[in-house]
Amino acid sequence: MSAERRPGRCLYLLGPREVVLRVVELGPPGPGELLVAIDAATTCGTDVKVYRRGGHPRMLTVPTPFGHELAGTVTATGPGAEEWPPGCRVVVANSASCGRCRYCRADRENLCPELVYLNGAFADAILVPAPFVRRSLYRVPEGLPPERAALAEPLACVLHGIELCRPGEREDALVLGGGPIGLLFVATLAAGGHRVTLADPNPPRLAVGRAMGAAQAVEIRDRTRGAREAREAAADELGFTLAVDATGSVSGWATVIDAVRPGGVVSLFGGCAPGTTLPLDTHRVHYSELTLIGPYHHRPPNFASALDLLASERLAVAPLLSARRPLAETREALESMIRRETLKVVIDPAAG
Repeated sequence: MSAERRPGRCLYLLGPREVVLRVVELGPPGPGELLVAIDAATTCGTDVKVYRRGGHPRMLTVPTPFGHELAGTVTATGPGAEEWPPGCRVVVANSASCGRCRYCRADRENLCPELVYLNGAFADAILVPAPFVRRSLYRVPEGLPPERAALAEPLACVLHGIELCRPGEREDALVLGGGPIGLLFVATLAAGGHRVTLADPNPPRLAVGRAMGAAQAVEIRDRTRGAREAREAAADELGFTLAVDATGSVSGWATVIDAVRPGGVVSLFGGCAPGTTLPLDTHRVHYSELTLIGPYHHRPPNFASALDLLASERLAVAPLLSARRPLAETREALESMIRRETLKVVIDPAAG
């Protein structure tokens, strides 16, 4: 066995709530490829959805390596990728666009019809394919710990979502859902000078939201009255100027639409299950001139901005990383998120 070819562990998703840790052969990298030892990976709400459903309509098909938020160190370089020498600390975005189609040329790379995804963050190492090395690889800023660097992917999604909202100087914003993505929306909007209200049924998550910059925290006790409960916290009795759904539920989408004032902007950020539909008050949407947007994923500039923002320490992201587990305990990490005991878990391949 050569120095570039070695065994390593990788977590595979096999089906709904079914994962297995396998030993696989890693390397050597081919033309344009890199072998990256994973320093830290982080779990996310999308991982939980995929774990529970046993798949994702776009990102993966089982059986497959699992996990997509990671930071690591280059250990081997394939021909043509010498600009990333061994020892270089990197973050890999979990998608790569073609760079040629009409969407890529229009700076909408997230809608590229040839968009490919990279999974396998829950592992000792990952072989990074050439398209990701060319278009989706970033150096970790000096001094940025790997667990914070791994947050670049979800933060890039949030930055893209906020970018599409085109917020004014000081919005009165509602964020519905106190999971990791919702809390990143809270922190980012608050850091941008906006007044943010977080609404969620879970009091501990509301407390984290306050620590991350929320001006107000509203405990939603009844889903049927959620919009009314949230709207009562708005600065104006007519509702919020901006509302973001981070629940990925039909009831959440309905709540944020009902929570904005005339002229308001609604970000339907949380992705609902395939096949779901939403009854819509067309009269209100039209005559109140509401703007409804459905942000998806992120673009390369969002990823670069996310890394810069994390390195600047302007965001209070530490409360998100609520636990650390070795690679062999990734299943337990996901289950703890389902039980709402943790927000994001740092998976450390070097531990245990």
